Amino acid sequence: MSQTSEAALDKFTTDLLEQLAGGGDAPAQLRAGIEALAAAARDAQATAPIVALFRALREAKAGAGLGHEAFGLSRADLEALARRHAAIDEHGVTVGGRAGRALDIIAQANPRVADYLARKDEEAPSGIELWDTIQENQARIRKALGLDEATWNSFGGQLANAINDVQTLARCIDLPADTIRDVTRVTGRYRMRLTPYYASLIRPGVVNDPVLLQSVPTGEMVDNVGEELPPVASDHSPARLVDQFYPRVVAVKVTNICAMYCTHCLRIAHIGSADRTFSKAAYQEAIDYIAANPAIRDVLITGGDAFMLPNASLKWLLDKLDAIDHVRMKRLGTRVPVTTPQRVDNELLDILEASNERGPVRVVTQINTAQEITPVSKDAFRRISRRVMAVLNQAVLMRGINDSRIKMWKLCETIQEAYVRPYYVFNCSYRNPQYTHMRVPIEKGRDIVESMYGNISGDAVPRYIAAAGGKVPLHRDNVVRREGGAVVLRKPWSGEETVYPDALPGLYDNDADFAFNKYGKERS
Repeated sequence: MSQTSEAALDKFTTDLLEQLAGGGDAPAQLRAGIEALAAAARDAQATAPIVALFRALREAKAGAGLGHEAFGLSRADLEALARRHAAIDEHGVTVGGRAGRALDIIAQANPRVADYLARKDEEAPSGIELWDTIQENQARIRKALGLDEATWNSFGGQLANAINDVQTLARCIDLPADTIRDVTRVTGRYRMRLTPYYASLIRPGVVNDPVLLQSVPTGEMVDNVGEELPPVASDHSPARLVDQFYPRVVAVKVTNICAMYCTHCLRIAHIGSADRTFSKAAYQEAIDYIAANPAIRDVLITGGDAFMLPNASLKWLLDKLDAIDHVRMKRLGTRVPVTTPQRVDNELLDILEASNERGPVRVVTQINTAQEITPVSKDAFRRISRRVMAVLNQAVLMRGINDSRIKMWKLCETIQEAYVRPYYVFNCSYRNPQYTHMRVPIEKGRDIVESMYGNISGDAVPRYIAAAGGKVPLHRDNVVRREGGAVVLRKPWSGEETVYPDALPGLYDNDADFAFNKYGKERS
C-alpha cells in the first residue's frame, strides 16, 4: 500500500467522517445522484469532484438523516477519497478542512457583504458608472458657458471658466430659487469656486448629491454659531510658510489657491478673499528652515493645492528639497486630479518622476465619494502612479457624503481600483463652526471603518483620524481582556471574540540568553 493511502487523516476529516456515519433508506433519485458523484470522485484528477461528493453527503445527512452507507459507501471508501484529495491538493489541504470547514466559513461570511454588493452601485455610484450622465451634463454646461471642446479639455480653460458666482452656477445647475438665495447669502462672506468639469459630476435631481454638497455652500455655513478657533497650525508655524506638528515632518503652504473651494475646508481662513502665490524669497525662507533642521525627514508641499503652482515653481521647490541631504521623503497635497484632471500633463509627470528618482515622492489627494472617480480622473491617477512612489487618499467623513458603510466601502474600493491607496479618513473638523452640520459622530465613523476589516482588501482600509493638534487615531481598542497568559481579541467585523496567546513574559524579559547574547560565554 502506498504512503498516501496509509497517511493518517487530520482531525477535520475524521470529524467530517463521523458526521457522515450511518445508513438509512435513500430515495432512488437521491441515491442515483450521489452514486454518480462518487463515481466521478473516484476517477477524478482534481479535488472539486471529491468535495462535491462530501458536500452532497453532508446535505443528505443534515436534511434527511441519511448516512454514507445509505448510498453504498463504506467508511473505507470515504477515507480513500479523503487521502486522494490530500494527495492531489498542492498544499495538502484535506477534504475535511475544505468541505467540512472552509466552505462553511465562506458561506457564513458571504452574508456580511451581500447587502453591500446589492446596494453599492445604486446608493454610491462611481463616476465611471455615471459616465453617460456626466457626459450629458458636460454638453449642457459647455453650451451654457459657451465652451468649445479644446477649452473644456484644457487646464487653463477650466480655471478661466470656473464657477465663482451664483448667476453662473444657476446657468450650469438647475437649483430651486430658495437654494439660489441661500447660496447668495453665503457667497457674500465666503468664496465659492468649482470647475465646469467638477460641476458636471453633480447628478441632476439628486437633492443632496455628494458632489453638490462638497462644492456648493448652503445657508448653514453662515447660520451655524459657535467659537471659531484660530486658523489651523497658527500656533505651530516656526518659520514663514511652514507648519510643524512633528519633529521629523513639516508642511510648506506654498499657495492659497485651489481649483475648487470645498464646503468643508479646514483652511477656510487661509483661503482669504483673493488668490495668492508667494515670492521666491518666502519659499526660500521655508527651505532655509528645513535645511537648518537635520531632524526633518519628510516635507509636504501643500496649500491651497500644490498642483496649482506653475510647473516651473513646483520643479524649483522639489529641486531645492532634493538638494537637502536629510530630506528623504516628499509629499504633494492636491485635489486637482478629481477637480481638474486636465492639469496632469506630461511636463508635470516628468517633474514628479525626476524628483522621485532622487528620493521618494508621494502624491496625497482627497477623494470623498466614488462619484469623483471618472474615466478621466482614473486615468490621471494611473499616469501619476507610474511616476511616483505612491498615491494616497485622505478622505473626510461627512454627513450625507460618505457616512454609511455602503458609501465608504464603495469609495475605498473604487479609489483602490483607480491606483490610489486609502490612507486616512478624517473626522470632519470641530475647529470651524461653519461645518457643524457636516460633522459625523466619532462612534459612527468607528463603526464604518472597522466594518471594513475582513470584508474588503486590507490595503483598502484607511486609518480613522481626528485632526486635534496632530493626527490622533480614533480606532477603538480590540483587546477585550486578559485571560492568564493570553488576551481576548474582538474581531471588529463580526464581534466574535478569540483567544490570542501573548508573548511569554519570563522569556521575553530574559535578554541574557536572547539570540546571539547566549554565545561566547564558554571559556577554554
